[in-house]
Amino acid sequence: MRESLFSRLDHLGVLEDAVVIDLFAGSGALGLEALSRGAARAVLVEKASGAARVTRRNVAELGASAQVVVADAAAYLRRETDGPEYDLAFLDPPYDLGEQGLAEVLSHLAPRLHPDAVVVVERSSRSPEPSWPAALVGFASKTHGETALWYAEPAAPDHRAEAAAAAAGEGDPRAESETAQEA
Repeated sequence: MRESLFSRLDHLGVLEDAVVIDLFAGSGALGLEALSRGAARAVLVEKASGAARVTRRNVAELGASAQVVVADAAAYLRRETDGPEYDLAFLDPPYDLGEQGLAEVLSHLAPRLHPDAVVVVERSSRSPEPSWPAALVGFASKTHGETALWYAEPAAPDHRAEAAAAAAGEGDPRAESETAQEA
């Protein structure tokens, strides 16, 4: 799954020199992988102090250009309004975060995104598509067994037209839904 994710991000041209935010970072694997593939820096946000310790250790061992923040994702985004614009955002929330909680995080994230940013939400394949705030538009999804990846971008006027065309089966080649069967 991770190789498929990063192949798509590389194809979209979003990794090189990107400023990344990894919300619900866990061990920091997604943010650190982005750094290893050309991203400039990352902010890794994790609420659980034990997981954040692991993340800090991983950052130190790799000598990565990453900041580890121990905080609730929504609270961090609400209070850090003067930070950088993010080119790439990963959200891999715990299963107990409901759809409304995810929607709240996405609504606080949207104003912090560069106009060409990509947002990736990882959830159970049994979960519905995220409720994107008006400032974001989903453009693709891919299912890998029990895991689904949802992709979105800021909803600029031209992106809205692309999304509408894609929904009609034409236009933006990024707009697709795929299912991969695991052997």
